[in-house]
Amino acid sequence: MRAAPGYPCGMSTMTVSLPDSLKSFVDEQVVNGRFETRSAYICDLIRHDQDRHRLRNLLLEGAESAPPTTADSIYFDNLRAGTSRDPRIPKSL
Repeated sequence: MRAAPGYPCGMSTMTVSLPDSLKSFVDEQVVNGRFETRSAYICDLIRHDQDRHRLRNLLLEGAESAPPTTADSIYFDNLRAGTSRDPRIPKSL
């Protein structure tokens, strides 16, 4: 890919082939004012896909992490009292 004329440094061109129905849809998004250009629409789609991937990875990390400690009223009572009778409270507190 090479830098596209008229684009800021770091921008590149990429040719994408679409069926007529998808091209028409992209053009409608531009004509209706949702996006300034076809490129802006495609960039928006890619950014949303990146966000979806980030969210998926965060959810997977959370699913693989240790289960959370249940923080019920007894937990907070013991925490306030500074006791370690509750095994869920770390001894360092």
